This record gives sequence, C-alpha cells and structure tokens, in this order.
Amino acid sequence: MKHTAKKILLATFIILCSCTKLKDDSYNQIIAGQFEPTAQDLASLVGAAYVNWRIVLNGWNGYARIQEATSDEAVVPARPNGWVDGGIYRRLHEHKWTSDDDVTINTWGRTYAGITNCNRVIYQLESGAIPVTSGKEETLAELKVLRASYYYVLCDVYGNVPVVTDFNVPDGFLPEQRTRKEVYDFIIKEIKDNISLLSDKNDKSTYGKFNKWAAYALLAKMYLNAEVYTGTAAWSDCITACDAIINSGKGFILEPIQRNLFVTENENSKEIIFALPFDETYVTDWNAFDIHMQTLQPASQATYNLKSTPWGGICAIPQFINTFDPDDARYRDNWIKGQQYSAAGEPLNCTMGAYTGKPLAFVNEVPGIDLSEEIHGFRLGKFEIKQNANVQLSNDWPLFRYADILMMKAESLLRDGKAAAAADLVTEVRRRNFTDHPEKAIVTAADLVKGSVYNYGLRNHLNQTIEGGDNVQYGRFLDELGWEFNQEDRRRQDMIRFKVFTKKAWFSHSPNGDYRTLFPIPRIEINKNGNLKQNTGY
Repeated sequence: MKHTAKKILLATFIILCSCTKLKDDSYNQIIAGQFEPTAQDLASLVGAAYVNWRIVLNGWNGYARIQEATSDEAVVPARPNGWVDGGIYRRLHEHKWTSDDDVTINTWGRTYAGITNCNRVIYQLESGAIPVTSGKEETLAELKVLRASYYYVLCDVYGNVPVVTDFNVPDGFLPEQRTRKEVYDFIIKEIKDNISLLSDKNDKSTYGKFNKWAAYALLAKMYLNAEVYTGTAAWSDCITACDAIINSGKGFILEPIQRNLFVTENENSKEIIFALPFDETYVTDWNAFDIHMQTLQPASQATYNLKSTPWGGICAIPQFINTFDPDDARYRDNWIKGQQYSAAGEPLNCTMGAYTGKPLAFVNEVPGIDLSEEIHGFRLGKFEIKQNANVQLSNDWPLFRYADILMMKAESLLRDGKAAAAADLVTEVRRRNFTDHPEKAIVTAADLVKGSVYNYGLRNHLNQTIEGGDNVQYGRFLDELGWEFNQEDRRRQDMIRFKVFTKKAWFSHSPNGDYRTLFPIPRIEINKNGNLKQNTGY
C-alpha cells in the first residue's frame, strides 16, 4: 500500500482541482472571517499548485514528447494501427515542429496554468483571504520555489517568456516578454531568496514537495544549463548546489539496484529527492501516466493482464540501444525486448500488419519514421508495469534523484578540468549496474574526455550515412547520461548541452537549424498578446 502521506497528498490534489457548486453565498465571509487553517489545511491548500507538474510532464503531447521524441533516444514511428496523427511525431523527430503544433501549445498552456495556481495561492496568503498565522512565510517560500520550477520548464523549452508573479491583475493585462537570461536570473533569485525558509527534513512530511533539498536540485539543474540559457557557464555554482545535497546528512543514497527506483511502490526509495506522486486510485485522468499503453503492442495485454489493450507506438532508436554494453544491467532492465509471453508463459503473436500471426518478438530494428511493424523497436520498460495495471500507472516519477546530483557534479568537474574527480563519481553510479563484471564499472579520466560511442548518421530504409560520435566533446559523458537516465524525459536537454541536438543526424533525422534548440512561442499566444515576439527562426 502507498503510505498515508502520499494518499493524503494525492487526495488533496483531486479535491482541490474539482469544481463544486456552493448554494450558500456567504462562504467567502466564512473563509475570511472564521476559517483558521491548521498545518494540514495549509498543506492541502498548497497541494493544488503541484498538480500541474504531472500534467506538464506526462500530459498527452507535452513536455515528455519534447524531451524524448525530438532526441536520438526514442521515436514514435508509423505503426500498422496508426501513430501518424497528422504527422506530429514525424515533425518532432525531423525537427520540423511549428508554432501551431499541439506539443508547442500544450506545454506552454499547462506550464502557465501551474504558475497561475501558484500565484493564486500566494495572493490568497499574502492578501489575508486565507488567514494564516503559523507557517505562512515557509509556505510562501515553498510556493515561490515551486513556481520557479515551472519557469524552469519555460526557460528550457521557449527561452524568452513573460514572467508573471501577480494573480490579481487588471482586466486586459498583457505581460511583457523577458529574455531567456532574465528568466534564468529570476529563477535563480527566487530559489536563493527562499531556500533558507524551506524545510530541511527528508521524510514523509516533505515527500512530493519542495523542501530545501529539492530546491538545491533545481538550483543545480539551472546552473548545469547556465551556459545554454545565458551564454555564461556556472560549473562551480552547480558543484556547490550538488554538494549541499551530498553533504546534507539526510540519507540520500543510490539504490543498490537501479530498477528498484522505478517499481510501482517506489515512494520509500532513498534515492528520490523530489517525486511526482502517482496512484491509480486518485490520479485517474486518462493520460496521467500511460507510457506502457503508448509503447506495448495489443497482444502485450496478456503479459501484464492489463485492464485495457495497449496502443503500440514509441520505441527506442536502434542506434541508441547499440551504445549499451550488453553486460550493463540497465540494458537488461530498462528495455522490453525479444519474444513476448503471456503471464502464463505462452508465446504471444502479432495481431496486425505484415506480421499478423507471427511471433511478437521485439527486435532492435526500425525501418523508418514512416514505416514499422509490431516487432520493430525495443519498448520502454524502465518503470515497472504491475500485473492488472490500469491505463494509469501508480509508480511515482522521480523528477530529481541522487544519481542525477552525482552526475551533475561530475559533469561540472569534467568541464572545469577535473576529469579524475569526475570519473570517480561516474564509477560510483556505474557500480550497481555491473555487479557480474565489476571491472567494467570503472571509468577513468581518459575515458571521459573521449568522444561518443553513438554511431550517428541516417539509418532507415531510404538513407544510410556514417557520421559517428568521435568528434563530440566529452561524448563519453553524454553516453553515460543516456545509459543512466534514458526514458526520464531529459535527453533533448542533455543533447543541447553537448552540442549534438542540432548538429548530428540519426535514424530518419537530419539537422534542421540551430534555432531548433528552442521551441516557438505558440501562434495563438502571440495573437492574444502583442507584447510577444516569436523566437528566431520561426
């Protein structure tokens, strides 16, 4: 069973996001004049502002698509049962998305909805509409850092966006656009101004919330990408933020086995720093967390006794899979491959397309973005798919975890000329994945300054080119990030930092302009707000 704190948090999210008609028109007076919220009430009021994060991340065609389907890791090819959807997945893969695509529009709207929720509760607290005497400053600090985390998404995806901190704005208010650096500076200031007021606990009371350590993780993430966001690197600042967590004494450790971090009941993992809680009992919206439905084929329903038939779709790009050492536990545990069987052990067959009636055996081959069959491509299996799962999984999503802190510090050390110290940290992360071959876990300074083992170039039924990855600076480190964090909705960001995203070809993708490191401002937003200027290139 999920622990009680998580149930309360999720139930609160649902209650506060529901609409209820109130017959008595004096409720506003009762709230203002008589309601004295307890600590639990206050946590519940804040809870609504967190809901949007799971929608931003896993809502259909949102932030997850931007990070994964545009990268060299995963692809959504045309399948016998569809997955063309007006060409959106192909446009993402080929870096030809537009300001009218739903991915562009959804991520903007969902993220600003989170910001509006934060601004609303901040206004209610600061104005006295919700009378709070105890814990007010701490709650405001938490909300402001949560709001900064939403701006982190906007800074990463769009760059030049409005920064809105007021809820009570006049009719017709149109916010001014900020530069990416101004957005970055705002986020850094918000975190630093409020971090000392956040809880330093790491227990059930802070699970799924921005405590001090989650704030440091967000701060480290901003500093890690500072050169991309502002043109000026901040490696030493990133190391300092990571060290705050490493030296916190709050019990953060690496899971002895990586897959334990992604099981259904993962809320007690000591590797998690900040998670988005999911539970099928409370989070029931259709696409809340349905990656298993998007990656498995229909016959796979029998493997897990799923309550609904999977839809097929997203899979790994074969070139990415080919970078793995076969002895790496992450190769074994993160991907669904080979002949598929029912829960009773019976071999499954394909149910559609050219392979109908033939064995459903996932192979590390995909003809192209425009063509695939049921067998093509290893499927995403990092998050445990429990027996009798609904369309919504119940695994919590570890947005920030301890391995990421170690790797952010390692990358900063490497780029700061301290390759040997970086290698020690990378080795620490690798050890749990090579228990049968411990010698393979060891990484040296010389290894980390090598290029990538990714064999870049076009690889589809129409084109075959050879580019390789030897010329990617610190490419081996990019490989390490791919092996450790695959399927965690971050690959695009890492590729941009290593200057690969707009420079290399892979699968059916050819470079399509450096401006593609940013997404366009949605056309509908520009039409509504004359203060917005479109990003360069769009």
